[in-house]
Amino acid sequence: MNYKAVLEGILFIVGDEGITLAEMVNILGISEEDVKGILLELRKDYDDSSRGLRISFLGNCFKLTTKEEHKDFYEKLVTDTKSSSLSVAALEVLAIVAYNEPITRLKIDEIRGINSTQLVRKLLARGFLKICGKDDSVGKPNLYKTTNEFLDYFGLASKNDLPKLNYDEVTEEDSEKELYNSNYKEKEVK
Repeated sequence: MNYKAVLEGILFIVGDEGITLAEMVNILGISEEDVKGILLELRKDYDDSSRGLRISFLGNCFKLTTKEEHKDFYEKLVTDTKSSSLSVAALEVLAIVAYNEPITRLKIDEIRGINSTQLVRKLLARGFLKICGKDDSVGKPNLYKTTNEFLDYFGLASKNDLPKLNYDEVTEEDSEKELYNSNYKEKEVK
């Protein structure tokens, strides 16, 4: 088994969250010393100047991060994409944040049913979202809210100009009607 390749994949998958040494030991099923050795080998591979990533130890977790010396290129990427339009997924995240702020990324993921880490990062970089504090839940995750750039982009004077959500529009009676009254009619079999 090529544990170095597996560990590299694990570091990629965990992304921003990172992974602890104990979690790696548990997942790989090998000793802590072996995991440390593999991490050192992998770290040496990434130290090569031809690589754009490195392994960092931040917040008691190991993570794949970009190299500081390439920062100017990454900033250019973010500023160059500011002119592009927003994807449907990005609009969905913005709507969730706008109607539920302040909100954690985990709650956004819960509402969407899919990981939103990259979208939140992109929206932070574009200035549509900002970190407005820490939640009191376990791990003290960041709380996000929309910015003035968000309001400008959508031509809103304030959050009060957002369309009102009316959850009472669909009654239980309407739902039952829809369930039993279909536009499709069964054909009579002769």
